[in-house]
Parts: sequence; structure tokens; C-alpha cells
Amino acid sequence: MNELKPAAPVLGGGGFLRIRLDLAYDGGPFSGWAVQPGLRTVQGILEEALALLVRRPVRVTVAGRTDAGVHARGQVVHLDLSEAEWQGLNRGVELDPAVALVRRLRGALSRGLGDLSGAIEVHRATVAPEGFDARFSALWRRYSYRIADGPALWDPLGRYSTLWHKSPLDVELLNEGAVQLLGLQDFRSYCKPREGATTIRELQRFEFARGTDGVIVATVQADAFCHNMVRSLVGSALYVGEGVEAPGWLYERLLARQRDARSVLAAPHPLVLEEVAYPSDSGLLARAELTRALRA
Repeated sequence: MNELKPAAPVLGGGGFLRIRLDLAYDGGPFSGWAVQPGLRTVQGILEEALALLVRRPVRVTVAGRTDAGVHARGQVVHLDLSEAEWQGLNRGVELDPAVALVRRLRGALSRGLGDLSGAIEVHRATVAPEGFDARFSALWRRYSYRIADGPALWDPLGRYSTLWHKSPLDVELLNEGAVQLLGLQDFRSYCKPREGATTIRELQRFEFARGTDGVIVATVQADAFCHNMVRSLVGSALYVGEGVEAPGWLYERLLARQRDARSVLAAPHPLVLEEVAYPSDSGLLARAELTRALRA
């Protein structure tokens, strides 16, 4: 993950500071990232904790919204605080506000999570460079997906983060099919389209490798993902890995640009957002502007 150096608080807009948070979470107990009335979500719990600290509603912007049950190790969000709110986080003690925010957030999150304390962890807070936007400044997002293809590999200790697949999978066939989807493509066949949103994405990595423990790990990286895209890609690839479909079938589905009865979503619990990458400080604003234009 890119290292961020402390930046001068130059954001305009009433003198607010833009704060970057790096966090991880177990998505199992949550109904996804985004706030939903009456449901426990990662964003909802995080914003409640922030509101408890600064005593006003706080809205965060996330690098990549995750579905219900999906986890994250490398999630990134930003929020805006006034200079007074930032400096007041240490409560008068000689302590870096960034350190104070992480410490106080841990307590506030624990209070909001109760028995689920530890399901969300904020690892770092920094004043973001000028032009930083957690969502639009991102260059790419990388996910992993673990698959244990056979009962001999089914580890009860990993059942909440690994797909238990009954049939053996051929890694060579998986990769032969996956490589054909790389590049700038219209992934309508592999997305749940949102009204007014594009389904064109640049898929940069889609590959499978069997680890020393015998478990297959899929790596999926793109400039951005549309709704359900990673789970749809993996779910379809399983047909190829089993030998039910030829490797070229994945590309044929891409060209069809439509969802049908063979559009299958892989289970959410093995999916992990591992990393979000950003350009150098000088390129953050330009990247955000370019991304906004592309999404529009």
C-alpha cells in the first residue's frame, strides 16, 4: 500500500482537513459496507463511532463498497474534519491527533460493536495530501478469493473465509479462461448493473494459483469493480475449472453482454479486499478528475 506523508491542510471548502483511514474488517456479521436502514453495516458502525468522537454526523467516502459477508484487509476511506475537531482529538494531551483518533476510534467501535468487538479495526489515520479522494483517486483495487476444492482440504478453522468446493478444479483451465478477460472491457455479463452507471472496467489481473496448503487462491485486480463483478467472475470460472465449460466460454459470455441462467455468484465469505493503490501525491487530483469523467 502506498505510504502517505503528512500533508499541509490545504483543502478549501471551509478549512476542513481531509483525513484518510486505513481499516480492515470481518464482513461476516454485516449487511455489507453501505448504510442501510435497520441493518448493521460497516459504514453505519464506523460513522456512529466517528459521530461519538466529534459530536456531529460524519459521512465517510470508501474506496470500494463491499457486499454482505465480504471482508477487507486493505480498505480505505476519507472524511473531512475541521481544524478544531482534528486538534481536539487528543483532549489536551501531547499526542499526535492521528494516534489519538486511532486509539479513540478503537474504543468507540468496541462500544458500538459490543460482542462483535474487533470485527472492524482502524489501523492508521493520516492527513491526506491535497486532492486525495478515497474512491476516485484510486488506481486499482485487488481482491483475493480462497477455494478448497475437495473434502481433504476443508479446514474447519478456515470455513468462514474459504469456499468449500466439492469438485476438484484444474488451475490451468481456470487461468486459460481467465486471461481472455483481461483489459478494458464491458463487463455487463459479469455485473449487476446500476442505473446510470457504466459497466466498462479495466481488468488488470485475473489469475488462480494453488498454494502450498493445496488451497486455490484467485487474485482479481481492476481499476474499479461494478456490483457483484468479482463474485460473478469467480462463479463463472468454476464451471471452467470443473471442465463443465471450455475456457473460451468465459470470453463468449463477456461478448454476449447479458446475464442469464448461467450467471452465478460465488459465495461472498471467501472474498477479501486486499489492497487499494493510489498514485503519488502530485497525481491524486488529476486521477480523481479523470475517474469522475470516466464514470460519468
